[in-house]
Amino acid sequence: MAATPAGGTLKVPSGRYVTGPVFLKAGITLWLTDGAEIAGKADRTGWPQLPARDGSGRVIGTWEGLPETSFAAVLTAIDCSGLKITGRGTIDGGGDRGDWWSWPKETRDGARRPRTLFLAHSPDVELSGFTVRNSPSWTVHPFRCDRLTAAALFIENPHDSPNTDGLDPESCEDVLLAGLHFSVGDDCIAVKAGKRAPGQEDHLAPTRRLEIVQCHMERGHGAVVLGSEMSGEITDVTIRACSFDGTDRGLRIKTRRGRGGKVARVTLDHVAMTDVPTPFAANAFYFCDPDGHDDWVQARTPAPVDATTPVIEDVTFRDVTATGVTLAVVALLGLPEQPIRGIRLERVRASFDRDAQPGVPLMAAGVAPACRETIRADFAEVTGDVEIFETTKDPEPC
Repeated sequence: MAATPAGGTLKVPSGRYVTGPVFLKAGITLWLTDGAEIAGKADRTGWPQLPARDGSGRVIGTWEGLPETSFAAVLTAIDCSGLKITGRGTIDGGGDRGDWWSWPKETRDGARRPRTLFLAHSPDVELSGFTVRNSPSWTVHPFRCDRLTAAALFIENPHDSPNTDGLDPESCEDVLLAGLHFSVGDDCIAVKAGKRAPGQEDHLAPTRRLEIVQCHMERGHGAVVLGSEMSGEITDVTIRACSFDGTDRGLRIKTRRGRGGKVARVTLDHVAMTDVPTPFAANAFYFCDPDGHDDWVQARTPAPVDATTPVIEDVTFRDVTATGVTLAVVALLGLPEQPIRGIRLERVRASFDRDAQPGVPLMAAGVAPACRETIRADFAEVTGDVEIFETTKDPEPC
């Protein structure tokens, strides 16, 4: 890698190459030929770590929206402007080797689990063609990477692997995700913008102008998820001409008191969903973090509005079809002090699964089970409706 000049191409020939973290360079092309596989080794001994901040105070290591020491990724790119990774080869994170999946929320050797491909402070990056699989945690994680393009990737993790999101753009602007295929153990695309914590706000930055087009998401917890780390604001997101198959939720927005920030100007356009129990879920009482179940977070009485009050507004569902819904087509739970506003449904059609069983559509305290509901909206403003077309005339009772 060190010998590759700026503007040069490093070609990885067919074969399996077992390695610890590889640190990439700016301005090069990494070409993974068909049959090439870069595979993370099982032994964590001597595995490099990324500090929470570098010598200038800039965030390098992150974990769930906060600066934290983390193990380096199998492929790590920091300050790699103009980097290109392409080809039909594979990057295997080695999540099933060693003990990575046995401590999903803990630290070992003072660090958090690694990603498979981590990019930080790297503008104008292009990713295309290859497969990323078997990740120790989040699979592809761009952090503070503007003008990112990811196209024609296959992102695959075992369905029972913990917190193995597919692609998590965090605090990135002008991002295009096109023609991606996901089958993962957590959310397929999870959009982030950092998490506010007491005395920690300087790391927050927005994610803006994100386009997700012609992507296929199957299984996983959510197809496209915004939050819950959204304190820096997530705005101007377009999801167009995509298909969701068997994910727990379609578009999911999640936040809670204490986060602040905003999720706004989101459009889901010409999307087909199959066997998605809840196609649209927005939840301002998401019970994440150790205090997530505390009364001050979960109380349904209005709290004071301040900088830590999150906002969800201006979301449009247009030309969306969902078949096989079991819980609710739309489930919204806003804050009484800051209701969800500007939810628009335009030409939304859905059918219910005749064998549906009751289940909870939102992860918040005190949420009643749902079964074949059309719209459930608490502390939320919705215009438009859902056209229900039945695949059977006499569905079984819930």
